[in-house]
Amino acid sequence: MKRELKITLAAAFALLAISPCFAKSAKAKKSKVRTINVAHTVTNVPYDFLDEKGNADGFEIAVLKAVDELLPEYEFKFHGVSDEELLIGTESGKYQVGTKGAWITEERKKKFLIPSNPLAASVIGIAFRKENANQIKDLESFAKFSGKLIPISPQSAQYSVIQDFNEKHPSNQIKLVPSDVFDIADSYLWVLEGRYDAYFVLKLSFEKNVLKESGPYHQFADKLAYVPYKGIPTWPLFNKKETELAAAYDKAVQTLKENGTISKLSLKYFGEDVFNFVTE
Repeated sequence: MKRELKITLAAAFALLAISPCFAKSAKAKKSKVRTINVAHTVTNVPYDFLDEKGNADGFEIAVLKAVDELLPEYEFKFHGVSDEELLIGTESGKYQVGTKGAWITEERKKKFLIPSNPLAASVIGIAFRKENANQIKDLESFAKFSGKLIPISPQSAQYSVIQDFNEKHPSNQIKLVPSDVFDIADSYLWVLEGRYDAYFVLKLSFEKNVLKESGPYHQFADKLAYVPYKGIPTWPLFNKKETELAAAYDKAVQTLKENGTISKLSLKYFGEDVFNFVTE
């Protein structure tokens, strides 16, 4: 009788010991992983693009995939789309997130939820005649040299960057002339001809179009110089309703910063840590 009682008690204790496991398992089965549709551009190398097999690739994609690994409650699915589809689809909720190497603008703040942590950064600076390299070392020295910059479209984020510079340097202004077109195709030629003294352009664009042997302006590589100004953070755009998702993203990105993942990915895709250029 005592032996049977011991066995019964042992079985009861064993059941109590494993019942939390059963409960946890049952809860896991009941909880559903939420699919997050991420829209991205397809030709914005090296930020967001499609590889030779048609798969999503790029620095921002790689970071978001690492974020996904840290968030078991979500499963990210990537969709390559046009710029217009990305913006319209994310605002409407068709996509929960859109990524396109986006800078923050007042208009985007109104339409999208912007998280606390940026996803990447664009390094921007000035291209100028190499003969002036002894006098032009940065934006401040360029402003003193002449400040004669190629006109910029007021609708572009670059325009606001120069506006901000001028506000911080009231006695050393860059001549900010609005352009009626977003992109001036002959910008490098205008600099070489002396019509203007510098072209405010992304570092990646200068490397692709001038320094790269297959670039359309490579023949001017020995006549043009470039100095970076700063790194402009780029941000994922969240649908306005996705406050919980954006908070989870922020926490995951912070972890990826601290464990060095983002720096390693930046070296892989950019050849340098672009966040070293971000000063604020």
